[in-house]
Amino acid sequence: MGFYSDVVLPRLCDLSMRNERLRPYRERVIGSAEGRVLEIGVGSGLNLPFYGPSVREVLALEPAPELLAMARRAPDPGIPVSFIQASAESIPLDDKSVDTVVTTWTLCTIPDAATAIAEMRRVLKPGGKLLFVEHGLAPDAGVRWWQDRLTPIWRRVSGGCHLNRPIRSMIEGGGFSVERVVTGYMPGPRPMTFMYDGSARPE
Repeated sequence: MGFYSDVVLPRLCDLSMRNERLRPYRERVIGSAEGRVLEIGVGSGLNLPFYGPSVREVLALEPAPELLAMARRAPDPGIPVSFIQASAESIPLDDKSVDTVVTTWTLCTIPDAATAIAEMRRVLKPGGKLLFVEHGLAPDAGVRWWQDRLTPIWRRVSGGCHLNRPIRSMIEGGGFSVERVVTGYMPGPRPMTFMYDGSARPE
């Protein structure tokens, strides 16, 4: 379920991200962004209309040129947006240069997620925040069994998406302190719909 990877054919995850049931997640996460914002994996630009007046600038990072071209055609959010074709594992920004990092359904697809999270921490200012909504590893043993077994096949048809990444522990392992996280299933197949919705600060 992410926008991060470059896939030529339409992928299941990209289509599912257009689901209207995800709108409240977008509104909550994007609505909390402030200042100079780095969005990791902007994809086709679905988040851009949700940025509000507390945001001074959006730096829209995306490695896939096809998706960046789509994002450039997204509705104008009324604030400056700079599109950056680059990998989250090597963010071309100075240390401590952004106020907020936003990631929505993106950590599932980044090949080296640990390096990407370390990069997010590097570019955040002291006191800055990471806002995230991601799907990932479920707490129920039966669901986790399916996530582990489906992920090798699912990755091939959904742009590298992993169903079984432990989102909270990944973020904490990257040097962040999670200050808020709400978890739970949204409607849909359980192996694909366990959500982590929260915020974290660099330690």
